Amino acid sequence: MESLLRDGLTALGLSPDAAGPMCRYARLLLERNRVMNLTAITAEDDVARLHFLDSCALTAFADFQGKRVIDVGTGAGFPGLPLRLAEPSIKLTLLDAQRKRVDFLREVCAALGLSDVDCIQERAEVYAAAHREQFDIAVSRAVAALPVLAELCLPLVRAGGTFLAMKSVNCDEELSAAAKAVGVLGGRVARVSDYVIPGTDIPRRLIVVEKRCATPPGYPRAFGKIKKNPL
Repeated sequence: MESLLRDGLTALGLSPDAAGPMCRYARLLLERNRVMNLTAITAEDDVARLHFLDSCALTAFADFQGKRVIDVGTGAGFPGLPLRLAEPSIKLTLLDAQRKRVDFLREVCAALGLSDVDCIQERAEVYAAAHREQFDIAVSRAVAALPVLAELCLPLVRAGGTFLAMKSVNCDEELSAAAKAVGVLGGRVARVSDYVIPGTDIPRRLIVVEKRCATPPGYPRAFGKIKKNPL
């Protein structure tokens, strides 16, 4: 796994030195996955490519150096934690509603000596309401439909910052449905970029949303309202 990660990181223009910590993280993930549901991907090479290299591919689309980054609905830590390992200057917050996932992430961060990573157990809309406009970049991978995800993430991003949504290439309808929400929340879809996960022929899509102005008061709404009546 380590040589695969080193080659993939090099291909992305990143330091291959991050491969070692990523391997330790992957082993902790697979070990803990035996007793709790963290990932459906269990083959080591697939974990390396589909979790770690897919996460690190975001570095081609945004400058993460020195940025305050929040990973909303992080699950087992993707894409946020691999990005932090690849770019140590990131000031990272990992946000998830499930305590068991957050406890796992705290264990991983302790094992890797990442004492400056904040692992927060909270619902996204509750956290966003209390931490408005505090981050340079919000990232999220396949957590919810884009109109819902925009309302959870954009309030967290400062004006001039960026929201990066990792989606499948078959998300045209979802993207169209999110146009109103993105605009109301102060954003603009700046770019839709398709890429291939390094070392595979698997396509992915990244939706890059620029935060143009402050999100109006009242957003995010309670999750029940977001889900029942998306913007």
